[in-house]
Amino acid sequence: MSQPYVHLPAEHVLGSLGEHVEAEVKLLRESWNDMPVDGYLKGGADYRRRRYSEFRLTDTGLVRAPHGAFHQSLDVNPLHGGVAREFAPMEDEVAASPVLSTLVRGLLEQLPGTFDTANGIIGVHQIRITATRDAAGLPAPEGIHEDGHHFVAQVLIRRENVEGGRSQLFDRNREPIFSTLLTEPFETVIIDDRRVFHGVSAIEPGSDLPFAVRDMMLVDFFPDPDPDPAAAAAEQGPVAA
Repeated sequence: MSQPYVHLPAEHVLGSLGEHVEAEVKLLRESWNDMPVDGYLKGGADYRRRRYSEFRLTDTGLVRAPHGAFHQSLDVNPLHGGVAREFAPMEDEVAASPVLSTLVRGLLEQLPGTFDTANGIIGVHQIRITATRDAAGLPAPEGIHEDGHHFVAQVLIRRENVEGGRSQLFDRNREPIFSTLLTEPFETVIIDDRRVFHGVSAIEPGSDLPFAVRDMMLVDFFPDPDPDPAAAAAEQGPVAA
């Protein structure tokens, strides 16, 4: 059996985006600058901003599904599970970005296992974690956890003035098996969420500057509860080729 994770250096992922000009990639990265606060954090915390949309992959490209709530069970996420979380959708220009489509296709080719795209959903999260001198940011407030999907790609988008934020993987006995510090934009870890647990350490400002920012794109791959993606594709129309 293959390893339950893949670690992709930034140059590998950027190489897969070689058909796109730098301005297109920059436009995608800058879309993290305008996101609403995640209103589901405990205690009214505001260190996380988030958008989320779901897609199907068809012969015509990446197709956005009708927007709905994000669900996780309490078994999978004891901190935030059991609640239908209504995150703001990705902006239309971002969802339709050819760079996003190319990136998702490239990640699919690197999954540590097989995935049936004809009967699957691809969930894309845009997440920004911030920290100040007075308050650390928690990329994974759940601690060591699983997401309840088949595969999850963790793509670093931005890391500015950050101390911490170490990505860690654990086997099903919660023994550590891999640890890395994502430092370069588009450096990526892809996990088989059914075979590992994962966590990320807290972040804080790393220099005399008072503020730290860590932007991530999480791409979830999981079975489609609706077995007829063609019908949804016809309803929505393609948003990216």
